Amino acid sequence: MTTAFRAADPTQPPYDYPGYTSTIKRHPEQPLLAVPRELVEVPGVSCARGWAGPDITDLTAGGTGAPLGERIIVAGRVLDEDGRPVRRSLVEVWQANAAGRYIHEADQHRAPLDPNFRGDGRMLTDDEGAFRFLTIKPGAYPWRNSPNAWRPAHIHFSLFGSRNDSRLVTQMYFPGDPLLAYDPVVHSIADAAARERLVSRFDPDLTEEEWALGFRFDIVLRGHSATPMES
Repeated sequence: MTTAFRAADPTQPPYDYPGYTSTIKRHPEQPLLAVPRELVEVPGVSCARGWAGPDITDLTAGGTGAPLGERIIVAGRVLDEDGRPVRRSLVEVWQANAAGRYIHEADQHRAPLDPNFRGDGRMLTDDEGAFRFLTIKPGAYPWRNSPNAWRPAHIHFSLFGSRNDSRLVTQMYFPGDPLLAYDPVVHSIADAAARERLVSRFDPDLTEEEWALGFRFDIVLRGHSATPMES
C-alpha cells in the first residue's frame, strides 16, 4: 500500500488520485528528504536581475506560413495572496497544436504536426505582474488513462521565481469545454471553486477584431484563492 506524503487540501491536487492512473507511478512512496538550505537558496533563473534572453510571446511566428487553427490571445496577471503583482516572474507555456499533438517524440497521437506552430513560449511578467501570449487554441487528445479517455483543451503554465525551489506548474482550460466534466486531472481537485480557477474566461476587451479571441487567466500563488498547482 502506498502513502501520499501531502497534507489533504481540497483546493490542490493530491499526489495520488485513483482516477488519474499515472499518479500510481509518479507520487512518492517514501517520506520526502529535507534539502539542505544552501542548495535551496541557490539562485535559479535570476529573474530579479533581469533575464538574458528574448521574450517569445508569439507562438504562431517563426514558420514559413500561418499555423492551422483558431488564433487566441491568452493574457493575465501573476498575483500574491493579497492581489499584489508578482514582478519579473518567468512565465513559460507549452501546449498541443490545433490537432491535439505536441512537438515531442513521445507523443504518438495519430494527428498531424504543424510545421508553422512552435508550441511553446515564455516571457517575464511586467511591473503589473502581467503576461500576454498569442497562440492557437489547442485541440483535445487521447491519453490512454482509461478506455476512450480524452484530455480537454489546455495550456500548461510554468512559473519561476528567483530560487531553484520556486517553480510552480499548472494548467489553463477553456470555458464550456464538455470534456472538463470527465477529466480526472481536473477532478482530482476536490473543491469545485478551486477547479473553476483553472478555467480561463472569455474577454471581449482582450479580443482583437477579425484577428483573435481573447481569454483571461490570472494566477494566484498563495492564499484562499490560490490557483491549483501540480506537484
